[in-house]
Amino acid sequence: MNLLKHLPNAMTCGNLLCGCVGVVMALRGHLDTAAWLIGLAAVLDFGDGFVARLVNVSGPFGKELDSLADVVTFGVLPATIVFQLCWFQDLGAISYGSFLIAILSALRLANFNIDTRQSESFIGLPVPANAMLLGAFPLMERYQPQFDGIWKNDIAMGMMIAFSFMLVSEVPLFALKFKTFGWAENRIKFSFLMASALLLLFLQFAAIPLIILLYILVSLFTQERKSKL
Repeated sequence: MNLLKHLPNAMTCGNLLCGCVGVVMALRGHLDTAAWLIGLAAVLDFGDGFVARLVNVSGPFGKELDSLADVVTFGVLPATIVFQLCWFQDLGAISYGSFLIAILSALRLANFNIDTRQSESFIGLPVPANAMLLGAFPLMERYQPQFDGIWKNDIAMGMMIAFSFMLVSEVPLFALKFKTFGWAENRIKFSFLMASALLLLFLQFAAIPLIILLYILVSLFTQERKSKL
């Protein structure tokens, strides 16, 4: 049983390892592998909290370790991917602006740790969501030929900049945490998950930016309904 109590932190360390290896892969030009590692890390990041609740482990150490791992995996790694994509386009010094993503992610995580308003929901886009959005573009280029060169599209670039700044926004967003699994109290979350699954089924990696956008829109709609009640 004592070993099980260390499992959440071990999963968090696995998240960090994905980030470290992903940075190496990105710098070597294997951007699709780096993006896959963001996805694996996201599973570990979600799983460590679930396992911690399952084995009844909580405390400030795990929370701080999780944030430190997330800075690397969901901050530095996607920033490195964006840097490489910009560098491949011969953007020169402008490419270094991509590391603003890492800075905004660190600010988001530091604020999350001290903001008592975010115990049940989020304020600002969570860093894993932004990282998965950024990682989707090299996967789209690699596995969906119709999106070859999408990174050079001004709309795609604008979307990535806007979403990255949403990390430090005051936009309220719902958290995918389930206290119970009843439909009545979780219908919005279940509907969002079903819509996301359908988007992934039909659009594959191209669905990821749309899912993040849907997440924001549903959160804003939910918040507006609450304010009217």
